[in-house]
Amino acid sequence: GKELTDINTLAEEYLQLAYHGMRAKEQNFNTDIKTDYSLEIGKIKVVPQDLGRVLLNLYSNAFYAVNEKKKKLDGQYKPQVTISTKRRQGRIEIRVRDNGLGISDQTKEKIFQPFFTTKPTGEGTGLGLSLSYDIVNKGYGGEIIVDSKEGEFTEFTVQLPDSLQPSLQ
Repeated sequence: GKELTDINTLAEEYLQLAYHGMRAKEQNFNTDIKTDYSLEIGKIKVVPQDLGRVLLNLYSNAFYAVNEKKKKLDGQYKPQVTISTKRRQGRIEIRVRDNGLGISDQTKEKIFQPFFTTKPTGEGTGLGLSLSYDIVNKGYGGEIIVDSKEGEFTEFTVQLPDSLQPSLQ
């Protein structure tokens, strides 16, 4: 069930999980990770495992994207993943940005469709973006927005409504 959850703590916990998961698959995986957690967010009412799975998926995708780019551009590329949280216009935002391969415009349109993947068979994270999208949209009345430039970066923004904050009701 839903419980009061510190979003910054949740974001950090699942970041560690995703990082260790990636290291288990790719022994020499390495990336610069920057975090910028806003202290204004506090706790909101969510199912921590649900939102955690969404974050795990976004982090894993980011790590995968920078790792693939590093394989291509070894030596001239510094992988970086940035996680930030903030409150903006009455909403809570969690952003996951990577300087990896980026996503083409054609792919961007399909990215939240069920069973869609850009990864080779067997490389999937097991929780597609469509499921993450459902959790955020249907579960919380929020949305996931993707911004990307092919070859340069991808940024996913999870927006959650402020109504999940009991202190404001």
